[in-house]
Amino acid sequence: MAVQQLTGTGATPAQADGDGLVVQGLAVDYAGSVVALDGVSISVPPGGFVSVLGANGAGKTTLVRTITNLLFVHDGHIRQGTITLDGEPVHGIGARRLVRAGVCQVPEGRMLFPRLTVEENLRVGAASRSSAKEIDADVDRMWELFPNLVKRRGDRAGYLSGGEQQMIAVGRALMARPRLLICDELSLGLAPMIVRDLFDLLTRLNAEEGVGVLVIEQNARMALSHSHYGYVLETGRVVVEGTSAELQSDGYVQEYYLGGAGEAKEAYEAVVARYARRSA
Repeated sequence: MAVQQLTGTGATPAQADGDGLVVQGLAVDYAGSVVALDGVSISVPPGGFVSVLGANGAGKTTLVRTITNLLFVHDGHIRQGTITLDGEPVHGIGARRLVRAGVCQVPEGRMLFPRLTVEENLRVGAASRSSAKEIDADVDRMWELFPNLVKRRGDRAGYLSGGEQQMIAVGRALMARPRLLICDELSLGLAPMIVRDLFDLLTRLNAEEGVGVLVIEQNARMALSHSHYGYVLETGRVVVEGTSAELQSDGYVQEYYLGGAGEAKEAYEAVVARYARRSA
């Protein structure tokens, strides 16, 4: 399927600005045989809020691993393509250098240190920084952003609820003072109210502080309602892209990712009508 580009400019956000994170023509395989990404191009402009949508197996996690320089851990290899940040190549520079360049990740599954306390987990996020005074100030700021964690600051992270652990994971990433925050499946396994609050926080950080956000999500409705621009991945390829408003109104996205439109709606109505006739 050819990429359906809905935006009227014909240019992705970062390409229009000539800046930010730009992934161009990325092809990735595992163990030299399993193709996970096939010519993927996405971009996040400085201060942008971009979503990448797709079902399990679409290539979302591989995209995150490649951007964050963690692909090698899973025996993955870049066959072609480039990843640049402000025009400078960043693939292959290592995860530590990428964090120092301002790109931080909230990983899928949170990946906390369960035996460390809440506060210790937060401070781990500031490992690349040196000013103790500034780090202390940022820890205090995390209590303001996540008041539910204040009374749990001395508790081991492994004993907290899933929602509280996700707050820690977001706070830990923010402790590095990122200019681009990558959130991989932020909503996974969480109550809708917690998901809404976390996305509202990302929107505030983006709007008020200019933190760029890239969300990798199965929850298409939540992601599109907060982001500015979006991409849909299927079997390792971008099949649709455009502004979030355009994606929300696109028939294909509605039918397969938002539900209740097109053939899906007609099929549902047909089943209801058939059941009504049998029950009469």
